[in-house]
Amino acid sequence: MNYAVVLAGGSGKRLWPLSRKKRPKQVLNLLGGQTLLSSCFQRLLPIFDPRNIIIMTNAGYVDTVRENLTGLPAGNVIAEPVVRDTAGAIGLAATVLTKFDPDATMAVFTADQMMQPAEAMQQAIRDALSFVCKNPDNMITFGIQPTFPSTHLGYIHCNDSRKCPDCESEIYPVKAFREKPDEETATQYLNSGQYLWNSGMFVWKAKTILANMAKFLPEATEPLRKIKAAWDSPNQQQSLDEWFVKLPKISIDYAVMEKADNVYAIKLDCNWLDVGAFSALADFISSDKDNNIVVASNSQLLDCRNNIIVTEDKGHLIAAIGLENFVVAHTPDATLVCHIDQTERLKELLELIHQNAGEKFL
Repeated sequence: MNYAVVLAGGSGKRLWPLSRKKRPKQVLNLLGGQTLLSSCFQRLLPIFDPRNIIIMTNAGYVDTVRENLTGLPAGNVIAEPVVRDTAGAIGLAATVLTKFDPDATMAVFTADQMMQPAEAMQQAIRDALSFVCKNPDNMITFGIQPTFPSTHLGYIHCNDSRKCPDCESEIYPVKAFREKPDEETATQYLNSGQYLWNSGMFVWKAKTILANMAKFLPEATEPLRKIKAAWDSPNQQQSLDEWFVKLPKISIDYAVMEKADNVYAIKLDCNWLDVGAFSALADFISSDKDNNIVVASNSQLLDCRNNIIVTEDKGHLIAAIGLENFVVAHTPDATLVCHIDQTERLKELLELIHQNAGEKFL
């Protein structure tokens, strides 16, 4: 059977103060009343039964996720006791699936991405599921056609594509995964036409990814085996708390995908955005005549240009004069005012806030 696993554990520090430790970026109301998480869920419903959609999230986000996805069975939200990056989350999801369905096919998505049109993504998913069903030892990743030499994304180096029977999408054998490059290297990747952006989405048999984790990340084998043995028993939570923390903290790309054979890519023919920072809002929210991106019910801007201004508080007015190239992000207890060129220093700012004010504003 086919299952969707949505990774929804990231806190989104680069969207502070909107995104917090107890309110991650995937449940922010930035899309006209629809959150990133609910948008992802809606994209998956034409392909997967809601009972076969699993959300992996941090223990502190469980109630928020359930409130955001009222059409999802409550038991389909799995809480990770501690942060163990994508390898831990994926390994746990695959372990749970194989306990109840040893031949489960597993599609992995992240909750903080936008894709339009959704139909193009849905067709690529159907093709990937079909390919993996016929080639159960192979793994599929989804790549994005680069539009500029990004230094903030990883890349997939692909060989020439081949046609797959019963698939509309072409299948690209993956030659290598490349980490975030410098600008010169990214330009070379773009000009070669052989590289795709790494979307961090995958399709594989659950047993196949577990076999590859056993081969390339053997330290995960015993913790996952212990968790599987106790799952759906009175000792489930105790075992999860005891053993999940022992999983290596590493991404699935570093742990497995960069080392594995039989990896293939499907190129997504759609507009794709990883919503990881305020600047990303410009890619899916229309600007005003002065190129200001405004997400606010009430705002008055006088001689302001090239700004990003955000609040979810419908009763709050944001007013500014002569502001140019700034981010203003308002919440009831914290407001960020930051030059657009300095947003990469948000993590540095959060560390300073933590030192001087503790956890209150994080």
